[in-house]
Amino acid sequence: MRQLSSKNRTASARPGRRSPLATVALIIVGLMTTGGAYAMFSSTAAAETTTAVTQSMVEDGQKLFAANCATCHGLDAEGTKAGPSLYGVGAASVHFQVGTGRMPLAANGPQAPDKPAQFTEEQTLAMAAYVASLAPGPDIPSEEYLQGDGDATLGAELFRINCAMCHNVAGAGGALTEGKYAPSLSGVESVHVYEAMVTGPQNMPVFNDLTISPEEKADIITYLKYLEENPSPGGFDLGNLGPVSEGLFAWIFGLGAMVAVTIWIAAKAS
Repeated sequence: MRQLSSKNRTASARPGRRSPLATVALIIVGLMTTGGAYAMFSSTAAAETTTAVTQSMVEDGQKLFAANCATCHGLDAEGTKAGPSLYGVGAASVHFQVGTGRMPLAANGPQAPDKPAQFTEEQTLAMAAYVASLAPGPDIPSEEYLQGDGDATLGAELFRINCAMCHNVAGAGGALTEGKYAPSLSGVESVHVYEAMVTGPQNMPVFNDLTISPEEKADIITYLKYLEENPSPGGFDLGNLGPVSEGLFAWIFGLGAMVAVTIWIAAKAS
């Protein structure tokens, strides 16, 4: 009887006992629920803040655009006979064109030259935000690609393959057809170099991320910064224009020196 009563007590006690695994599972579920709710609340609040800031920038940019750009590009950036549509050009194109002073255009010509910017960086970003809100396009690059801390050797190779035929291997620029030219890249801000690659301003082709990855673009920027920070090891670089300037220098000064020496010898002999 004692054995039976003991077994009965054990059997009756089992259903009421909670497994340690169940406790752990409850704690995990509670933590996941709390964490998920917090994450949803935080992301919603961040999204609302970002939307408010972006909307404010867009409104400011729209006002600036209407006052300074709509004459050529249309009130809604749809384009006119005097200027192309800006739908799909993205924030990067506006930031490049306005930030380098190429826009607003001073006068019609084969190419828009760079000049001092007419707008502050804040105003430029506002106009870029407005144009980007009209249609998707290339965005302003992240700071991580603009530091100039990439692979300068790889950047030099990529630059020679993709850019040197127009900009010269040293980035000094060069003449193109019909009065157009590839500008010098010396002193150009990293963000504008990157934006030019992804937007292809004027005669420049577009180098999207499938053609040249963001990391490779950062390497090209690193190479250009290296050229700026390291003077020509051969001495006077003659504008980095290559054999044309070097040949002209040799022709004028070298041949001129030979003629001068010849005249001097002839004068001494007589």
